[in-house]
Amino acid sequence: MRCTQFNSPTESAPRERLIACRNPLTAESQSQKREKLLQKTEEELEKIVRATQRKKRPLKGADQIGIRVGKVINKYLLGKFFHLEIGDNSFSYSRKSQELKVAAAKDGLYVIRTSVEAEVLDAPNTVKAYKSLSQVEQAFRSYKTVDLKVRPIYHHLESRVKSHVFLCMLAYYVEWHMKQANGPILFEDEDDTAINWDGVTPVKRSKNALSKARRKKTSENLPVHSFSTLMADLGTITLNTITAKLEGNSLTFSKVTQPTQVQQKALDLLNVSLFVPSK
Repeated sequence: MRCTQFNSPTESAPRERLIACRNPLTAESQSQKREKLLQKTEEELEKIVRATQRKKRPLKGADQIGIRVGKVINKYLLGKFFHLEIGDNSFSYSRKSQELKVAAAKDGLYVIRTSVEAEVLDAPNTVKAYKSLSQVEQAFRSYKTVDLKVRPIYHHLESRVKSHVFLCMLAYYVEWHMKQANGPILFEDEDDTAINWDGVTPVKRSKNALSKARRKKTSENLPVHSFSTLMADLGTITLNTITAKLEGNSLTFSKVTQPTQVQQKALDLLNVSLFVPSK
C-alpha cells in the first residue's frame, strides 16, 4: 500500500491532514469487476447490432433502437465508458479509451482525514488505526448486546448513569484481558497477527485457530469454548457450606467444588487459585 500525505488547512480545521492511499489488492479487484461488466455490456450491445443487421424483421427506428440500448446501459451503468451511435437503421458502439484510463488510475484510491499530528501518528499508522475500527465496532457489539448489555438503563440520576456506564466499561476491560489470557481454550486466534499487519493484506486466521474451529478441540484435546459459554461453565463452581454430625458433635466447614479439567485450565491461564475464605 502506498500513502501520500498532504495538508489541507481550513478555517475550521487548520491542522487537518489528508492521506491519499492506494490499495493494490482493491485496485485489482475493481479493475477485474469493471472489465467483467464491460464485457457483459458489450455482449448485450452486440445483440442489438445483430438485430439491426438481420434480414428478417430487422430492428429499425432510432427510437426503438434507443430503447433497447437504454435498457442495457441502465442495467450495467457503464454508459459513460462507451461511444454510442444510433441511426434509423443502424447501431454501433466503441469503448472510450481515455475515460477507461482515468477510471483505472483511480482504482484502489481512498483518502483519510485526520487532525492527529504526524509526530504522533505517521501516515502508515494512521491508515492502520483507521482500518482497526472494526475492533472498536466489535467492542461496541459486545458492550451493548452480546456480553455486557449496558442497555436498558434503569437509572435516572446523571451520576448513577455515569457510574453504570463506567462499570460496564470496566467490565469490558476485564473481559478483554480474560479473552487474551484464555485464548488457548477459546475460539479466539492466539496469534496476534495485527502487530505486523501491513494494512492491506486481509488478515487470515492462524492454522491453530482454524484447527480449533474445525475439531472443536484444543491441542490438549479439551473442548473449545466461546467466551460466554466459558463464563457459564466457570459459573458452576460454587462454595458450599457443609454441616456434618460426628459422635453427637456438629461440624461445619466450607468447601469449593472440584474444578473440571477445562475449568482448572481456565483458572490456570487466568492465574487464579480457589481458596476457602477464613471466618
